[in-house]
Amino acid sequence: MGEKIPSRQEALDLLHRYNESDSLRKHAYAVEGVMRYMARKRGENEEQWGIVGLIHDLDYERFPDQHCAKTAEILREQDWPEEYIRAAVSHGWGLCTDIEPRTTLEKALYAIDELTGLVATTALVRPSKSVLDVQVKSVKNKWKDKRFAAGVDRSIIERGAEMLQVGLDELIDDTIKGMQDVAEAIGLKGHP
Repeated sequence: MGEKIPSRQEALDLLHRYNESDSLRKHAYAVEGVMRYMARKRGENEEQWGIVGLIHDLDYERFPDQHCAKTAEILREQDWPEEYIRAAVSHGWGLCTDIEPRTTLEKALYAIDELTGLVATTALVRPSKSVLDVQVKSVKNKWKDKRFAAGVDRSIIERGAEMLQVGLDELIDDTIKGMQDVAEAIGLKGHP
C-alpha cells in the first residue's frame, strides 16, 4: 500500500488545529502562495509545494522549543509521506534541525520562509498597506536597513538563493508575486 498524499484541506485543518494565531496562519498562507508560484514557474508539483509551505511551521505556536521536531512527530502520526515531512523540517536547517535542504522544493522553502516576513513588513509600511504595489527595489532598500524587520535573518535568504542558484532580485520578485496571488488571505491587499 502506497503512502497517502495529504490534501490541502487536511493540511489546512492541521494548521488551524495547531495554530490559533492570526499572524502565524497568515505567514503559512504567504509561504504557501510563494511555494505554489515557484512550483508553477519551475514546472514542479504545485499541490505538494503548496501543502508543504502551508504546514512548515505547524508546531511553532504550541511547541516553539521543539520547532520542526514536533512537526515531524505530528505529521508521522497522521501518516504523511516522509518526503513531505523531510521538506517541512528542512526549513529549520542550521537553526533547530540538522536536515539540510536538498531538493528544489526544500531549498525554495528554506530561501523564502524568512523573505515572506521582509516582503510583508515592506508592504505594511507603504501608504497602500498592500503587497500588490511592492517592488523588488522597495524590498532591497529595506534589506539594507538592519533595524527594519530586524528579526528577518538575511543570511538565510542569501544562502537559500545560492542553493537555488538564483539571484536575490529574482528570489524577491518570486516572493512578491507569490504573495500577491494570496494578498487577501494574508491581509495585504490594502488599498493600492
